Amino acid sequence: MSRKENVLRLIQAHPAVTQQELADQLQLSRSAVAGYVAALMREGKILGRAYVLPDHRPVVCIGGANLDRKLRTLNDVQMATSNPVSQFESFGGVARNVAENLARCGQRVQLLSIVGDDTAGQAILSYSAEQGIDVSACLTLAGFSSGSYTAVLNPQGEMVLALSQMDVCERLDPHFLRSRQRQRNAAAMVIADLNLPADSLSLLLQDAQQQHIPLVLIAVSQPKMQRLPAQLQGLRLLILNHGELEQRAGQALPDQAAIQQAVAKLRTQGVQDVIVTMGSAGVLCTRPDTNLLTAIPAPQCEVVDVTGAGDAFSAGVCYSLLQQATQLELACQRGQQLAALTLQSGRTVSGQLHPNIFQEDSYA
Repeated sequence: MSRKENVLRLIQAHPAVTQQELADQLQLSRSAVAGYVAALMREGKILGRAYVLPDHRPVVCIGGANLDRKLRTLNDVQMATSNPVSQFESFGGVARNVAENLARCGQRVQLLSIVGDDTAGQAILSYSAEQGIDVSACLTLAGFSSGSYTAVLNPQGEMVLALSQMDVCERLDPHFLRSRQRQRNAAAMVIADLNLPADSLSLLLQDAQQQHIPLVLIAVSQPKMQRLPAQLQGLRLLILNHGELEQRAGQALPDQAAIQQAVAKLRTQGVQDVIVTMGSAGVLCTRPDTNLLTAIPAPQCEVVDVTGAGDAFSAGVCYSLLQQATQLELACQRGQQLAALTLQSGRTVSGQLHPNIFQEDSYA
């Protein structure tokens, strides 16, 4: 084993070891150790000070963290009148939900978000930390209310209407992102939702091209599709639903051929891969070196509540791509596995997730 390999072996065993300690153990000068460390950094085998190893890098999730309120009507919805409902509150936000799904699956994850200086904001950060999410780089903003999302569901658990108050997310601006440059540079993957302002999304795309860190963008609603930049160079993956794709295309997409054409246009704008979720009809995903799409049917399951299922799907996809970067179809299958668990739960994030949830023989 070469001296450089010995240095790497000791760092892998003790990532916080100092250069002087390495020198003492290997009976080398400190300057010699510094040279080997620099070479390992150039080769990408260690990352910066404290010798962060690639396998230990967190996923960084950027975007909304808010309080979810679910109002489920006891009977069929009647407009323009009062409807009796049951109410349930939980913690949500697309980026926060994705982060919690990943953390429950055993992935190191860091959340970059903003909450208001209110009891809701304190509760959001406290609960998220309890679930294993690193919230140390989140910002509590004085004078703002934390974001909220209210979903009206019918008796079958399907969404009738959703209302969001996410003004605080407008402060996820380029200044905030630059102040968290260190966290983003140390990421194994960056996942952001379209609650971010348009100029922040442009900055993330620019950084993705320069840093070569995979960037995944998740659409959150049709109105916010206008925030997605025209050029998407640097984007590893875009996840959106059928309606959001129609919003981007500026026209109805009545069949798979039309969807395929709209996705092909997205790829000419720079995105590497696209996933289009189709609700109970499953998902469509791109294939390498072709404009054809692969259709993957949704697993059959009882629907208790649709809230959070899309975020669970996105988390499963991203978790899988971290392990097998080229297997997008497998990633979609794993995403659907998490989405199905969420659909069968009354919670925004299923409590059944665990670090061993994805077993390779399940996809043999």
